[in-house]
Amino acid sequence: MSTTDTRAQKIANFDPNAPGDVAGGLFGLPFTPDEAQVVVVPVPWEVTVSYRAGTAQGPEAIREASLQVDLFDPDLPDAWKLGLAMEDEDEAIAHLSRELRPQAAEYIGWLENGQPAEEATQHGPVPARVNAEGTKLVAWLKQKTGALLDAGKAVAVLGGDHSTPLGYLHALAERHPEGFGILQFDAHCDLRPAYEGFQYSHASIMYNALQLPQVKKLVQVGIRDMCQQEADLIEHSVGRVAIFGQRFLSDEKFAKKSWKKVCGKIIAQLPQKVYISFDIDGLDPKLCPGTGTPVPGGLEYEEATYLLRQVVRSGRTIIGLDLNEVAPGDTEWNGIVGARLLYQLCNWMAVSQGRLAAKGKTSAE
Repeated sequence: MSTTDTRAQKIANFDPNAPGDVAGGLFGLPFTPDEAQVVVVPVPWEVTVSYRAGTAQGPEAIREASLQVDLFDPDLPDAWKLGLAMEDEDEAIAHLSRELRPQAAEYIGWLENGQPAEEATQHGPVPARVNAEGTKLVAWLKQKTGALLDAGKAVAVLGGDHSTPLGYLHALAERHPEGFGILQFDAHCDLRPAYEGFQYSHASIMYNALQLPQVKKLVQVGIRDMCQQEADLIEHSVGRVAIFGQRFLSDEKFAKKSWKKVCGKIIAQLPQKVYISFDIDGLDPKLCPGTGTPVPGGLEYEEATYLLRQVVRSGRTIIGLDLNEVAPGDTEWNGIVGARLLYQLCNWMAVSQGRLAAKGKTSAE
């Protein structure tokens, strides 16, 4: 029996109105990754976080919270039939993250203390070890996501810290040689080269992404924390990086500009093919209090998801996405918001790829 037939049988037997089944998969759905059209790849990695840790537990927190998500969406009433599943976490990656994180944290503390010479032998070798393992992580994720793409799946990467999706971007770059744009939701630019000595730092993900010539445009939304080096990079990017920072968004709001019009300005900067990179701290911290580096301000949930819908309704194709920096903290609220956001991101990516039908208008006004 084919996976299509199996999925059809499971759809026929599944009750979307029943409570989430803990024995089921992501969102309580009955699909395996082989049967699913959209596959979520968890990457429990947080080695280079520079403030608060915990995001390596994000995928599990989201999986647990997903059982409480009602599956009906008035715009996408049949979304649950799509087939959405999350692979199991790779325990070797989780173990290595747990091993390296304390070493990286002690090294960062040594940097912040002025790099005492008597501790150099202890801490000095850490960046080389972390960078070597980061290179392996990029290669691992490139191979894994590439295989899923070649099998006809839509793929979402679920971090972990924001360094995690780089291997996926490499896989997409090979399969989209004509190029694509990145729409980044974030409080930070993440354009620092090898921040704190770590080539694959969470603060360097977009700098690393820009090393791929296939990344034709980087559009950043919600930024409200950056350094001079990042500002200079943006200024000298010759338009390759477009920033819609929180101050600009607030100025537009205070001038009584509609969010719809602001979204139109953002979308106009994007090419036909779009990758979405969503750092949860792009939202107002009240929605993600556990995240590692919260910053006052940020998008409301409905502002972010409206922009997502408008990207799809503009006729653009979302070729891939990541969601990261969801840390459980001391409340289930982080996982609750993360799970709902993941559901929207995955479903609208499927709409853009023609895998799922949306009700109402199909193009932005």
